[in-house]
Amino acid sequence: MKRTSFVIALLFLYSCVTAQTSPPTDIGTIQQNLKKLNTLGSVLYVAAHPDDENTRLLAYLAQEKHYRTGYLSVTRGDGGQNLIGNEQSELLGLIRTQELLAARKVDGAEQFFTRANDFGFSKGPEETLKIWDKEKVLGDVVWVIRKFRPDVIICRFPTTGEGGHGHHTSSAILAQEAFSAAADPARYPGQLKYVKPWQAKRLMWNTFNFGSTNTTAADQFKIDVGVYNTTLGKSYGEIAAESRSNHKTQGFGSAKQRGESFEYFKTILGDAPQTDLMDGVETGWKRVKDGADIGESIKVIRRNFDVEAPEKSVTPLVALLGKVEKISDVYWRTQKTKELGDLIAACAGLWFEAYATEATYAVGDKIQIRSAVVNRYNDKVKINKIGVGNDVLDLGPKVIPANQQQSFESSTIADKITQPYWLASDHKIGTYNIPDDAMAGNPENPDLLKVSFQFIIEGKPVNFERRLVYKYVDPVRGEVYQPLEITPPVTANIDGKDYIFNSQKPQSIQVKLKSFTVASGNVSIKPVDGWKISPEKIEFSDKNKNDEWTVSFTVAPADNKPKTADLQVIVMANGKPYSLALRRIRYDHVPAIALFPAAEAKLVNLDLKTAGKKLGYIAGAGDLMPEALRQVGYDVHMLSENEIMNGDLSTYDAIITGVRAYNVNERLAFEQPKLMEYVKNGGNLVVQYNNNSGLVTKQIGPYPFTVVNRRVTDEDAVVTVLDQPNPLLNYPNKITQDDFKGWIQERGLYFVSDIDPKYKAILQMNDKGESPLNGSLIVGDYGKGRFVYTSLAFFRELPAGVPGAYRLFVNLLSKPGN
Repeated sequence: MKRTSFVIALLFLYSCVTAQTSPPTDIGTIQQNLKKLNTLGSVLYVAAHPDDENTRLLAYLAQEKHYRTGYLSVTRGDGGQNLIGNEQSELLGLIRTQELLAARKVDGAEQFFTRANDFGFSKGPEETLKIWDKEKVLGDVVWVIRKFRPDVIICRFPTTGEGGHGHHTSSAILAQEAFSAAADPARYPGQLKYVKPWQAKRLMWNTFNFGSTNTTAADQFKIDVGVYNTTLGKSYGEIAAESRSNHKTQGFGSAKQRGESFEYFKTILGDAPQTDLMDGVETGWKRVKDGADIGESIKVIRRNFDVEAPEKSVTPLVALLGKVEKISDVYWRTQKTKELGDLIAACAGLWFEAYATEATYAVGDKIQIRSAVVNRYNDKVKINKIGVGNDVLDLGPKVIPANQQQSFESSTIADKITQPYWLASDHKIGTYNIPDDAMAGNPENPDLLKVSFQFIIEGKPVNFERRLVYKYVDPVRGEVYQPLEITPPVTANIDGKDYIFNSQKPQSIQVKLKSFTVASGNVSIKPVDGWKISPEKIEFSDKNKNDEWTVSFTVAPADNKPKTADLQVIVMANGKPYSLALRRIRYDHVPAIALFPAAEAKLVNLDLKTAGKKLGYIAGAGDLMPEALRQVGYDVHMLSENEIMNGDLSTYDAIITGVRAYNVNERLAFEQPKLMEYVKNGGNLVVQYNNNSGLVTKQIGPYPFTVVNRRVTDEDAVVTVLDQPNPLLNYPNKITQDDFKGWIQERGLYFVSDIDPKYKAILQMNDKGESPLNGSLIVGDYGKGRFVYTSLAFFRELPAGVPGAYRLFVNLLSKPGN
C-alpha cells in the first residue's frame, strides 16, 4: 500500500453525531456490557433463511444471559418474494442480508451465512442438499462453528421434516452433521491452518408450535424468555418484535409481546441439560487459566460503577485490560479485549470515526479520509497512532484537548472494487462461488477499508478500528452514513435485461456509461455467433468523474432460427478491460447497497406472435413483468384506483394483476366489482398468483376456486395438456412441449383447487412422487369476456427471457376476436 500522508488539523464540524458508526455509549449499554464482560459462553442458532431465527430467544441469550450469540442463516433468502420492491434473486438476498444485520443490532446477536443460495421452495432435503452441494455447504457450517466456538448449538427445525420446507430440514441435517464434524480433525483439514477443531457441549432443537404443528411437550427442557430487563426497560418479547420488524421485504412487522413466554428444547446430541442451557459448561472466568482473578476484578468494577460518573471506571478497566491481554486462551483474549476497549471508550466518553470525503472512488484512485476524534475524559487520553491497512503514522502521542473535536486528514489508494464477495463471480444454481473458503460465514466483505486508532489512556495503549464510510446530511433524514463505493473506472449499464426478437428486424441497444475518474478508451459488444452487431466499437476520451453518456449499438439475428445468446459489453478504460454495470438499491430501513453485476443482457430470437396492443397492469408485491411485456411491443399502463373505478376499462385488450396483488392491495376488494364488470362486458382479465393467506377478497374470479399452498418446484416437471383445443394454447401461438423447456426455479406456486365447473383447467403437472395438480392455469368465460387465473411463475420466467413462457403468457393476454 502507498505511504499515507496525514495532515493534522483542528476542525470544528457542524454535523450532528446521532447516526455514529461508533458503538452505543448510553448508560444502559455500558451496564449491559459490564455484565457481559464476566460471561464466557457462546450459543449458535442455525436455520435456513432470514426470518427463520427466533428473535426472542436470541435477544434473551445475548442480553439477559450475556452469551456471545450468533445466528447462522444457511441462505440469504434470495429465492423469496419482495413485498416492498421488485428486486428478486441475488438482489433480494442483498437486501435481506442488511435486514438481518439490522435485526441483529436490535437483539444483540451476530450474523453468519454459508455459500448456499436460496433457489426457491424445496419439498425435501434430498433435493435441497443435492442442489446446495452438501459437502461445500457443510464445510461452511463447520468453519463457522470452529471460528465461533459455540458451547451450545440450537436448531430452529428438526431433521424429521416438521419444518415443511426442504431448506428447513436441510439446515437441521447440516447442523447435526457439523456438530461432530467440527470436532473431527480429519474433516475439512484445510481449515486447521486457521482454526482448531471444536466440540460443542450439546445440540438442541428449539421445538415450536406453528399453526397446526405443535412439536413442544411438557417434558421438554424449557426457558422463560418473556422476562423483563430493567436496564433496557423492555421485555425480550418487545425487543424481539423490534428485531423481527426489520424483515420488511417479507412483511414481518410484529406486535410486541409482553409477559411470560416459554421456549422448549429437545436434546439431539450431547448431554441433555437439567437446570440450565449451559449445564456442564463453565461460563465464568474460571474457564481460562489464571482467570479467577479477572472475574473478581470485574465484580469490583461493577460494584463501584457510578452511573453519574462512568469515567471513574476508566482506570480500573484499563488495569483489567492489561490482565486480559496476558491470558493464554486466544479466543477469549480476542473477544474480551475488544469488549473492554469499547467499554473504556464508552466510559471515557471517547468518540471517533473515519469517513471518506466523497461517496465513490474508482479503483486505483486516491481516497481522501477524515478521521474525527472527541475526548470528553481528561488530558490523560492521547492519540498515538492512526493507520490505514499496514501504513501507520506515529503521532506522538498527541494530547487531545477536552471536548474539542479534532480532525486528522489522510489519504489512501482504492485497491479493490467493493463487490459483495459472494457475487464476485458467476455461480451455479444452489451455491455461490467463493474461491477463498475462509470468506464463508461473513455477512459482508471482511476486507472493506478500515481505519485503525491507537489511544493512550491512563498510560495504556488501547486499539480500535472504525469502518471507512461516507457521510452526508439529508434534508429529511438528517445525518446519513452509507458504505463507501469503490467502482470500476467506467461502468456500463445496458438499457434492458432481455431483448426479444421475432424477426430479423434489428433493435437498438442503448448502453449508459458512467465514469468515476478521468478516463479514455472505447466500448464494444463482444461478438456473438448468429448475431449481427454494429458498430464494432465506440471511442470515448477525456471523461471526468461523474460524467454520463449513452452509446447505441444495432443488433439483429443473422437468420430466422430461434436462438438465445448472452450479450456482453466490454469497456476498455485507461488501458484495462472492464465488463461491469452499476446497480444501486436504496431503502430507508437498510444502508445503501451497491453492486457491480456483469454488463450483460440476454438476446432471445423466438417465434412469437402477438395480438392486441394496450394492457392495463395493477401492481402487486413487486415484479418485473411490465417491462418484460414492453420488450415484446405492448403498451403497458399502470392502472390507478381512480382509473379502475371511474375510467373506461374497455380500451384495454387485457388487464393483468401483479403477483400477490390480492394480498397486498387492500383496495382490490373494492375495485373487484369493476374488474368483473370489465370481464362481463368483453374484457380479458389475467390474475397472477396469490398467497392463500391474507387475501383481501374471498372470490377473486367470477366463479369460486380456492387458492392453496400447493406448488411444483421442479422447473423441469412434465406438463400434461388437459385441454389441447383451448385458445390459451393455440392463439396466437401454438403451444407445444418445447415451450415448457428451459424454465427456471419452479413451475408455479400456490395453485388453486375446488375449481368451479365453469372454469377449464388447462394444464396438469406434479413434482416427483406426488399426485398430479391441475390448478396452475384455469380459464372461464364470463359474459362476453374471459377470466384467467395462473399460478405459473411467469414473474420469474419472463424477466429471465424464457422463450416458451413468453409465448404462453402472450396467449393469456390474447382473446380471439379482440
